[in-house]
Amino acid sequence: MLRLENVQMASGSFRLAADLTVPAGQKIAVIGPSGAGKSTLIETIAGFLPVLGGRIFWDDSDLTEADPGKRPLAILFQDGNLFPHLSVADNVGLGLRPDLRLDGHQRETVARAIARVGLKGLEARKPAALSGGQQSRAALARVLVQANPLLLLDEPFAALGPALKDEMLDLVAELVRETGASLLMVSHDPADARRIADQVVVVMDGQVFAPQPTAALLDNPPEALKAYLGGGN
Repeated sequence: MLRLENVQMASGSFRLAADLTVPAGQKIAVIGPSGAGKSTLIETIAGFLPVLGGRIFWDDSDLTEADPGKRPLAILFQDGNLFPHLSVADNVGLGLRPDLRLDGHQRETVARAIARVGLKGLEARKPAALSGGQQSRAALARVLVQANPLLLLDEPFAALGPALKDEMLDLVAELVRETGASLLMVSHDPADARRIADQVVVVMDGQVFAPQPTAALLDNPPEALKAYLGGGN
């Protein structure tokens, strides 16, 4: 379970406040207007941005001052962060060891993850030889091998076409269901939330609001959210 207790966070001069709980195993969409602080929330939870006040907990562990690499989470950004000079297998292997000195068990873990995301047979390819969807799958496989209980997605599929994006969202939903991980997914598209999220966290006006059931919120949004959702809700 993820808890943000009276957390005050910052990105430059921007300030954002959050006080909420994300139950274990939940799939949460993070939505809100552009510039509202969705990425600030994700990057603060990941440890890339400072906490000005309050505490962040995973279960009973206080993560507030923990280094990013010591937190029980994996994060996937829009560009996927694949290294162009490395093969698919090596890019995925980085999720286990930055020096890529993998033992036999770890190599098997990498192979299973690659197969699970549908890239079996492409292990030796470099990112430039992959389609956009295949690159997203490789980045997701690297997240998968880490086996962390919290997965953070910061619009990693925004550049994909609608059908391919839906395919990747469905794969994410399958993976978190299989692993029991909790998911926080930033999206600018309410349809993404409807597709895979149990609940929605709204970020706007300098505040992160507590999770609410997806359909109930999007079917009957508060006045402050209607302008953002427009006709696409």
